[in-house]
Amino acid sequence: MDLHTALTPTPAIDSDHPTVRAFAEQHGQGGSERERAISLYRAVRDGLRYDPYRIDLSLTGMKASTALAQGHGWCVPKAVLLAAVARAAGIPARLGFADVRNHLSTERLRQTMKTDVFVWHGYTALWIDGAWRKATPAFNLSLCEKFGLLPLEFDGVNDSLYHPFDQAGQRHMEYVNERGQFDDLPLEAIRASFAEVYPTWLPEAGDADFARDAQREHPR
Repeated sequence: MDLHTALTPTPAIDSDHPTVRAFAEQHGQGGSERERAISLYRAVRDGLRYDPYRIDLSLTGMKASTALAQGHGWCVPKAVLLAAVARAAGIPARLGFADVRNHLSTERLRQTMKTDVFVWHGYTALWIDGAWRKATPAFNLSLCEKFGLLPLEFDGVNDSLYHPFDQAGQRHMEYVNERGQFDDLPLEAIRASFAEVYPTWLPEAGDADFARDAQREHPR
């Protein structure tokens, strides 16, 4: 299998950016490729706060280096960042996407999206020990602890995908459509789907805070 494209920088997966390379060097710790991948996964998952309120579908807004500079991102930029730091560490990586029904939402998101289906939910596929392993770094650990979600771990062997139920046994996440895996970010396709499915998307976030809203609307 030719893995060259899964190691090559792209405009969005800018694995050659100095800050991306520095992050990969700092956090890609371990004696094996699998251990380095796990370390990078946790660093991206917990080092960047999950925030679906601030979505910028420009190329700049979707870059790995931008997510790193901002310190937050929604699922796609966080998946892009994990792919970028993996490539910077010499681990082949590509982007995977699925449509999911997310039961952890807020009134603001429901009013904006008019649906509980999140199209083009992003994850990362990492080539480890001869196979593609799915890793989902979106929800940071502190968010999971706050809302009673089962945190997603990645062991470098098994796919890391959202749990269907939370700690209390309530519905959390349902995968409703698999869109496949890509060597680069399919930004035009994502933009087209957002325009079709979320015609009122992208309001100004202002001082809105996803974690605060979710905690108020989903008290444990």
